[in-house]
Amino acid sequence: TRLPMDLSVIIVSYNVSSFLDQALATLEESAKGCAHEVFVVDNASSDDSVEMVRRKYPGVRLIENSHNRGFAAANNQAIALASGRYVLLLNPDTVLRRDTIPAMISFLDAHPETGCAGCKVINPDGTLQLACRRGFPSPGVAFFKMAGLSDLFPKSRTFGAYNLTYLDPDVTAEVDAVSGSFMMIRKAALDRVGFLDETFFMYGEDLDLCYRIKQDGWKVHYIPETEIIHFKGESTKTVPTLKNVRDFYTAMHIFVEKHHRGSFRLFPRRLLIAGIYLRMAVGYGIRFLVSMKRPLFDLLLLNLSLFLGIAMRFGLAADNLQPY
Repeated sequence: TRLPMDLSVIIVSYNVSSFLDQALATLEESAKGCAHEVFVVDNASSDDSVEMVRRKYPGVRLIENSHNRGFAAANNQAIALASGRYVLLLNPDTVLRRDTIPAMISFLDAHPETGCAGCKVINPDGTLQLACRRGFPSPGVAFFKMAGLSDLFPKSRTFGAYNLTYLDPDVTAEVDAVSGSFMMIRKAALDRVGFLDETFFMYGEDLDLCYRIKQDGWKVHYIPETEIIHFKGESTKTVPTLKNVRDFYTAMHIFVEKHHRGSFRLFPRRLLIAGIYLRMAVGYGIRFLVSMKRPLFDLLLLNLSLFLGIAMRFGLAADNLQPY
């Protein structure tokens, strides 16, 4: 007889073959002893992702899309087929520890009130990835985030509410939301609240799902007893950077419109929406300046070289600088 399935792992991939290979290898090691299934949903990659999965991981259930359907829609394709008690949404640019899967399943087994949980997520340099635990962008929280006050006062419970920077990163905590890079969800919760909202093409769908899970009475927990490494942004490097900025702030707009239409007696909703798009414009400007950094530096070096060349050839003596 077939054992009950503990876990269904879903990885949405787009042109990250080497990272996907690494994620699948570490997942395979971490999930030993756990009855599980793995789905890879490929969003029309142009690299060898599909061939690599077929060749090296024949047990993976591969779904090939003819075009990029976005993160939410691709995950939903596999969620509809998942049979595990828990569903893990996992980014392809991640590395799991051996204890990651058993630690997370043990926590959820011991806390039936928890509908969703995420582990500690760290950057390749060992620093905490702030997005692994978040507060919901209420009018006040969104304003403090967009105004930069959350960066100025990270330890403040008021100003640091979006990324919960006032919490000890090594202590288990009930939070509003965890990151879609590693999100383990109780299937019973998904059956009640529904799948990911496909209105969100990229960014925001994890926040929205956590919101609906909490609205249904479940808890969301951040679990730092285990951790993963997330090479953040690898899945979107082939997408123009300015488009990423636009998608992020569009997702914030969608979230606010969906969940906070009636929450603006003291804070006009239109003002917040204007703030979101103002922040997006600032993001565009910063990205543009960053992209121009090398040409501007080259121009500075060219002018400095020209100045030094003239100085060495004609000298900078005071009499050479006097007017005729």
